[in-house]
Amino acid sequence: MTNRMLLRSGHVLTMDPAIGDLPQGDVLIEDGKITAVERAIDADVDAEVLDMTGRIVIPGFVDTHRHTWEAPIRGCAPNATLDDYFVDVLDTFAPVYTPEDVYAGNLAGTLECLNAGITTLVDWSHINNTPEHPDAAIQALTETGIRAQYAYGSANTSLSDYWFDSKIVIPGDDVRRIRSQYFASDSGLLTMGLATRGPGFCTNEVVTSEWGLARELGIPITVHVAMGRLAGRFGMVKQLHDLGLLGPDTTYVHCCYLHEDEWGMVADSGGTVSVAPQVETQMGHGWPPVMQAIEHGLRPSLSIDVVTTVPGDMFTQIRAAFGAERARVNSDCWHANLPVPSTMLTARQMLEIATLNGAHVAGLEDRTGSLTPGKRADVVALDATALNMAPVHDAVAAVTLSADVSNVETVIVDGVVHKRDGELLADVGRARRLVEESRDRLVAATEARKQQA
Repeated sequence: MTNRMLLRSGHVLTMDPAIGDLPQGDVLIEDGKITAVERAIDADVDAEVLDMTGRIVIPGFVDTHRHTWEAPIRGCAPNATLDDYFVDVLDTFAPVYTPEDVYAGNLAGTLECLNAGITTLVDWSHINNTPEHPDAAIQALTETGIRAQYAYGSANTSLSDYWFDSKIVIPGDDVRRIRSQYFASDSGLLTMGLATRGPGFCTNEVVTSEWGLARELGIPITVHVAMGRLAGRFGMVKQLHDLGLLGPDTTYVHCCYLHEDEWGMVADSGGTVSVAPQVETQMGHGWPPVMQAIEHGLRPSLSIDVVTTVPGDMFTQIRAAFGAERARVNSDCWHANLPVPSTMLTARQMLEIATLNGAHVAGLEDRTGSLTPGKRADVVALDATALNMAPVHDAVAAVTLSADVSNVETVIVDGVVHKRDGELLADVGRARRLVEESRDRLVAATEARKQQA
């Protein structure tokens, strides 16, 4: 029997240019797939009807780079620069992480995503200190039901060993095991990638080996580049170009200090870009390069990065990017005594970047990112009757500039309802208990480690 769900009478922002916006529209979902988006749909009587009156219906947000494992140490580095983060997190907490801590982090972290309307996640998991660590991360992703790309990263047991001309290659045998055991198909709710450290952090031999491993297994690559005082001077994309490793399978995260020729290299190779604007402005990575990416013909996406230092929702990222980029352009124009250009970022562009572009960067645009018939049903409904959104003059502006997590009323992933009437349909109490227990254990372990040093 076909399982049907009808979202009725919402203000539908499809993010599909062929369909556009429907100030009052219906979305029909059948067996997890969007089958119709129209002004009015006559559904069979066996359809579950969700009344969307007063709600703005959008595609789920896509977070293209989050270190989800860090949820147990949320807020531990509120004033950190990027340099501080390497010491305070990667050289302090990461070495004492157990598989149980990773499970707790991914469980709470992905439920946090779903609660905030993030239906697709690239889990940048550089915490694989033992072979049991990736299993724990994947188990939690599976249990929450989020759509995710699990990006297998390195261990983090020593800052000097893993981030300063590292000679340690991500273990190929374990990556192959994970690929075979969990990701034999690339069509599931969970897919796989490789989270690499890249040139400057690793020797050329390590970089070449890791890129080769990803391509052997046919999985995408994600790498941080051109951020902060150190990596901003590495010329990482140029080094990858010289090694013959650039390709359309690679996502470049941050990109704040890419040289002009490197932007061309990314665009010409078909690479993609993930920008984490709140982290970048707050931690000293550099200005979020949203407009630079667009000007080079790229489709930038947004990501949260680390909840050790910033909030874990997409509304924050949208506003951080929108405000930072417009402030930068306004300042440049003021100093040059020129009018602001017509290419200034718009609220609609920001919503597209947070949804459709995110799906493009995650390699999932054929499945999600817009409310298009034929795509999987990843849908979010926001309560636009709430005082922080009402009255609605412009639905896009209401989402990008007024809404927050409290407005996320309904969340659907692959046709399954994960949040209804503003409440997650999950054991939130258990997730919170596990992540709090993990916090306590990690704090105790770091203290014990300091005393032994």
